[in-house]
Amino acid sequence: MTVSKGLENVYVAETSISSIVDDTLKYVGYSIDDLVENNVSFEEVIYLLWHLRLPNKDELANFQVEIKEHMAVSETIITSLRMQHHQKLHPMSVLRTTVSMLGVFDTESELDDGESIYKKGLRLQAKMPTIVAAFSRIRRGLDPIPPRADLSVAANFLYMLTGEEADPLSVEAMNKALVLHADHEFNASTFTARVCVATLSDVYSGVTAAIGALKGPLHGGANERVFDMLEEIDRASSNVKDYIQYKIDQKQKIMGFGHRVYQNGDPRAKHLKAMSQLLTNETEEEKWYTLSCQIEEAVWELKHLRPNVDFYSASVYHALRIDVDLFTLVFSVSRVSGWLAHIFEQYRDNRLIRPRAIYVGPEDRKYLPIEERI
Repeated sequence: MTVSKGLENVYVAETSISSIVDDTLKYVGYSIDDLVENNVSFEEVIYLLWHLRLPNKDELANFQVEIKEHMAVSETIITSLRMQHHQKLHPMSVLRTTVSMLGVFDTESELDDGESIYKKGLRLQAKMPTIVAAFSRIRRGLDPIPPRADLSVAANFLYMLTGEEADPLSVEAMNKALVLHADHEFNASTFTARVCVATLSDVYSGVTAAIGALKGPLHGGANERVFDMLEEIDRASSNVKDYIQYKIDQKQKIMGFGHRVYQNGDPRAKHLKAMSQLLTNETEEEKWYTLSCQIEEAVWELKHLRPNVDFYSASVYHALRIDVDLFTLVFSVSRVSGWLAHIFEQYRDNRLIRPRAIYVGPEDRKYLPIEERI
């Protein structure tokens, strides 16, 4: 028996949803480069992950209508967001609790037939951007803005955040970020969702569990730490190379670099780097792109690590006027599409996920009455 810590290089199931082979990420056989470079909409990607094929024109139009019909959230959810805001919780804790509450108020929450499961997934997917945008506004003392029926998911999200219709470049950047984060094989949060529903628990429990896993700084929370690093260097006017060398000497993790499954760099990073350059130039925030490039060069020189998807997403989200501690929630707005795809797949061909462990504790101990214990 051997142990593979963190299940590294352990294959636990088959999937038709996404693949990572030779540093190439594909969604149902389509390379991420092909999808992004052809400006595929996030709605098309959701459909692709859930139905394992791209929609035709009519299917996409109907799917977009279905999503928009379910984007609004109840006043009960808004009231809950207002209450949670005063608790000074991390926004990911707020999102986790709110998604769990959606299950409480969904009359079909416990139904387990295929159609009910799909409908619950559709409602969850639709409401995620509305919840995140509403919480962002509430904590700034502003009223939430309802979604518009004439806007895409990406455009709606930015509109609900700011109250203004976003410019085409910002919508393109948001859409690409959503597409790039949609799925990533058996990452920690996706695997958590599958473990949860493999017990035949419900969809809301699966997504709530996934959000809990995504919260951690070694997973979704990394993009928040990236911008913290950018601000720290900028405030102190630090020499970038000296800063990175100090981090290395102190054996501190440099967030946004390296990835367990990629040998020659994350294929998603280059697309966000290009959007970061365009967006920061447009918003006169070029210093964040320039500083990011300097960090990338220093880390490559000193550690031979390439940036992952989290690194340039930090400057992209900042340029889109998204608060730093909401970065991981934006990740969730996208990744819920992949979580749900994997939840659907797990239900279709389910087996309880129950691994074993190698025991390394004491052997052959005998019970002693409490009076005889030293």
